[in-house]
Amino acid sequence: MAFLLVSAYLLLTHTQGAPVENGALLETLKSQVGFFNNKSEHYSAQVRPPGTNRRIPQTIIVGVRKGGTRALLEMLDIHPNIVVATTEVHFFDWDENYVKGIDWYRSLMPFSYENQITIEKTPGYFTSPQAPERIHDMNSSIKLLLILRDPTERVISDYTQVYYNRLESHKRVQPFEEIVIKNGALNTKYKAIQRSLYDIHMEKWLKHFNLDQIHIVDGNTLIKDPLPELQKVETFLNLPSRIMSSNFYFNQTKGFYCIRSDGRERCLHESKGRPHPVVNNTVLEQLYSYFREHNAKFYRMVNHSFDWH
Repeated sequence: MAFLLVSAYLLLTHTQGAPVENGALLETLKSQVGFFNNKSEHYSAQVRPPGTNRRIPQTIIVGVRKGGTRALLEMLDIHPNIVVATTEVHFFDWDENYVKGIDWYRSLMPFSYENQITIEKTPGYFTSPQAPERIHDMNSSIKLLLILRDPTERVISDYTQVYYNRLESHKRVQPFEEIVIKNGALNTKYKAIQRSLYDIHMEKWLKHFNLDQIHIVDGNTLIKDPLPELQKVETFLNLPSRIMSSNFYFNQTKGFYCIRSDGRERCLHESKGRPHPVVNNTVLEQLYSYFREHNAKFYRMVNHSFDWH
C-alpha cells in the first residue's frame, strides 16, 4: 500500500543519511520491498515499515478455481483495511508446504498494521480433502470467502485455461467435446466437472465451520456489477464501507471491469477473460442436466439460490 511505501521511504532516507533521487529511491524500494501491479506489496523481507508485522490471515479466499478468485482479491485490495498475499500459497492443500509449518506460512504474508485484515487466496483449498480441517486447526473462528459461478461456465473456463496453457507449451490440445464426452456419455470423472460439484465439496467445509463463517460471492454478478458484491464482503468482514463505484470502469476492449485506485488504473492479467470455445448445444444440455440436482442440493445447504442453469 502507498503509505507502507512512504514508511519505507522514511526508513531508507533516515538510514542512508542523504537525499536520494526519486528514480533511484523507487528502484531501491522495488528491490527491497518488492513492487507489484496491485496495491498490496509483496515484501521480500528486508524492510518492515514501523508498526507493522506479518500476520496469519484472518480471512482466506478458499475457491473456487476459475470462479473469479483473482478478480475478487484484486478488488478487495482497494480497501485500506485489507492487505493481500500476492501469490497463491497452497499451504493447506499441498502436503509439501504444510509440513513447513505455520511460521513458514506467516513469512509469506505481507506486512500489515493492527487495524488491517490479511487475506490470502488459494482456489485449490475448496476442493482439497485436507484444507477444511487444517484451516480449522489454525483458526476455528476464521472467516472464509468462497466465490462461485455457474458450474457449467466454470467447467468451460477451466478447460479454456488448460487449453491455452497447452498451446503455449506446444502440447497437443483436444476439443472440449472430446474430453467431456466419452463413449457417448458425460465424462463425470473429468477433473473440471468434479470441481463444479459444489455440494460435495461444501459438505466437507460445513463439517468444520458454521455456515455464517463462510460468505459466498456470486462470481457471475461480480464481473457484471462488482460493487454490490464487494459491499456484502465489507459487511461480512465488519469493515467500514470504503470501496466505491468510482473504483471501477468498464474496459470495452477487454469486456470486463478494471480497477481505479491510488491514482492508478489496472486490469486483470491478459490470461483472464480469454474467449471460450463454442460448445455444442447437446453437450451443454448434458452438463446442465448433470449439475441441476447438485445445484439444488447446494442451494439447500447454504440457504440461498443462484441464477445458474
